[in-house]
Amino acid sequence: MRGAVLQRGRFSRLSLLCGVSGLACLLASGLATAPAFAQSMEDLASDVPSDAQMLLESETLVYDNDSQTVTAVGGVQIDYAGNRLVAQRVEYDRKTQRLVASGDVEIINSDGTKINSEHIDITDDFADGFVNALRVETVDKTYFAAESAERMGGVLTTFHNGVYTACEPCEDKPDKPAIWRVKSQKIIWNSQKKTIRFQNSNFEFFGMPIAYLPVFEIADPTVKRKSGFLFPSISYKSDLGVGVGIPYYFALSPTYDLTVKGNYYSKQGFLGEAEWRQRFNNGQYNLKIAGIRQQDPGAFDANTENSGPSDKPNRFRGMMGTEGQFAINSRWDFGWNILLQTDKNFSRTYGIDGFEEYVHRSEVYLTGLNDRNYFDLRGMKFQIQEDILATDFRQRGRDEKQPWVLPSFDYAYIPDTPLAGGQLSFNVNARALSRDRIDQTFNTPYVPGSGVQRVRGIEGESGRLTAEAEWKRSFVTDGGMVFTPLLAFQADGNYVNASSGSLAAINEMANNRGTTDDMRSSFFRGMATLGLEWRWPILFSATGSSHVLEPMAQLFVRPNESYVGGLAVPNEDAQSFVFDASTLFERDKFSGYDRIEGGTRANVGFRYVSSYDNGWTTNAMFGQSYHLNGENSFAAPDLVNVGANSGLETDRSDYVGLVGLSSPNGISASLSGRFDEQTFEVRRSEVKLGYSGSPISLSARYAFIQAQPDYGFTEDRHEVSFGGSAQFAENWRVFGSGTYDLEKNVMVRNGIGFGYADECFTYLMTYSQTRDRDDKEVSQSIGFNISFRTLGDFGSATSNFIQ
Repeated sequence: MRGAVLQRGRFSRLSLLCGVSGLACLLASGLATAPAFAQSMEDLASDVPSDAQMLLESETLVYDNDSQTVTAVGGVQIDYAGNRLVAQRVEYDRKTQRLVASGDVEIINSDGTKINSEHIDITDDFADGFVNALRVETVDKTYFAAESAERMGGVLTTFHNGVYTACEPCEDKPDKPAIWRVKSQKIIWNSQKKTIRFQNSNFEFFGMPIAYLPVFEIADPTVKRKSGFLFPSISYKSDLGVGVGIPYYFALSPTYDLTVKGNYYSKQGFLGEAEWRQRFNNGQYNLKIAGIRQQDPGAFDANTENSGPSDKPNRFRGMMGTEGQFAINSRWDFGWNILLQTDKNFSRTYGIDGFEEYVHRSEVYLTGLNDRNYFDLRGMKFQIQEDILATDFRQRGRDEKQPWVLPSFDYAYIPDTPLAGGQLSFNVNARALSRDRIDQTFNTPYVPGSGVQRVRGIEGESGRLTAEAEWKRSFVTDGGMVFTPLLAFQADGNYVNASSGSLAAINEMANNRGTTDDMRSSFFRGMATLGLEWRWPILFSATGSSHVLEPMAQLFVRPNESYVGGLAVPNEDAQSFVFDASTLFERDKFSGYDRIEGGTRANVGFRYVSSYDNGWTTNAMFGQSYHLNGENSFAAPDLVNVGANSGLETDRSDYVGLVGLSSPNGISASLSGRFDEQTFEVRRSEVKLGYSGSPISLSARYAFIQAQPDYGFTEDRHEVSFGGSAQFAENWRVFGSGTYDLEKNVMVRNGIGFGYADECFTYLMTYSQTRDRDDKEVSQSIGFNISFRTLGDFGSATSNFIQ
């Protein structure tokens, strides 16, 4: 009998239906959970529709009324409520209420879990059963195999002489051992507690036993959050010693959890960590604390932040950090990232995850974005995690000189409706700073009596509110020329409350430079700009290629920058300045609002782009800037001397240009530079080469910056950096990188590593060196990480020691 659909119907077949109904009950009550599945029997049964039909296919169906058995033989397939059983023979005994399936048995659950065996003997309620030669494949690609298995009470499934792995079997060699697997005398899967317990186990790697594990327990692979120990970590640092960390995870709720970690360092003792995480419908936050009482502060360099002053060792050290972000609605976000610690270098020294970066920005912020509106309000404090114990303001310590930014505000708006056919845009910026230590520099090396060279930040308070409006409209002539007139106006109000020490330093700096010291408590500035941009993109084609050459010129007419030439304006946000091809056509080339470009200026150059049928593309840009009238803002000193040696301090600027190319096979190259406007001497240059393909990727970079003594750099800077990686075999790769200072003749950084990655296992090993540019002291690092899918990670990010 083949393809028979069994339904309630004819009375003459009632007895046959009774027997087959046993099969239906079996499938309805738990076929989808044998022998170790995350769902309960009751849950599965409730999911089966009351009117579900069962489809039975077999070559032969035999009903024995005397023995009260129903037997299906030959290509048996039973489908019921999304579950499927396939076997060569299925027999149901009504008296014992047991079902026996044999011969290439496969059960496929409605959730996709697969069970394979030669013989299954189980009760019809699926609570108890016995399986021989079992293989299980779960939906998340984890695999079990065992000589036999039994299920008791509908909760515990015990595998005897079992194997567990998360590695897919090799298609070509299914009997080949997995990359890793756990072989155990007994594996107990508790579907109620969602745990898997291994007893008397050997951990095998590429078929070789490498560790004996008497007993250990992991979470059910279907469970994403489960209380228990996580994989330990190990590390080594010369001043900390050997470190071992053991974390424990508490899955307290679906929305919050806690992780505690005990770390022991052979030189410094016990470090405790705890992290609380909580998630809400509209966001999440975490809170981390850590602390240690150092056993041997003298293991650190003397008189550093880590060791403390020689007369007062730094014993107790700790931190508290928190991060959070919440969506107020679809347009507004509120968040924070705050670090508090007993000293400025604790989190970096002990590698506290999430807070170990060299520069940490503690902040509270509110942001909004809607169509053409952008709003950003935040308070900030930059924290430099350095080891310098800066007890003297002349030392190089940077952390103590960082200000509080309370607040920083940005707003941008572009109206939807054009104004006079053009685009109107508004920008508002505000900042208020408070600094309790002056940030000033002297000659390097310091020469007594040489005086202050730059004041990067005043001690005291300062604030600024800036508003800017810009209108521009483009006109295209019949010949393809594009004219864009531009009108812009910027105004700001400033206040300064500088300490007497800051005023004295600014006065000393003014005397050294022969300029005026006119720092004032408040002032107002304004800048109006009338501009015109001309572009003429010319398209021409050749056989197999197309080219666009675009000559371009700009003219900006504006008054002089207010207070330029003196030392009246604190410069906090416009200290970083680079003149190159990317900034040639900027209306205001300063990087922030504290400086405003003034005077009449013209920018002239061209842009070029080409593409070829073979996939290659090239691009280029070249030009020069001209100061035509008024006072040149880049030739006027300020507190940090920004603009000095920039290439814009003369009426005719240096030339700037770049050229680049790329190919469809992964080759790329670019050359950019700044060249003296008279001698064409290279002032600044950068060369980049790269290749990205399979199985190799390579990159190289050379950078040169000529000395800028008035800007704080007294020597030329030459640097070469390189990197590459290569894939070999199927899953292995090797990589390396390095940076060489040609001026100091020192390899600043270099490293090499290799790694392996597949669907169930990853391994990474790295070795790197860093050297001080002056004394060439070497710091070496070794790092490794091993990750087994479903089991966890083992290793450390880095291990450092000084040679």
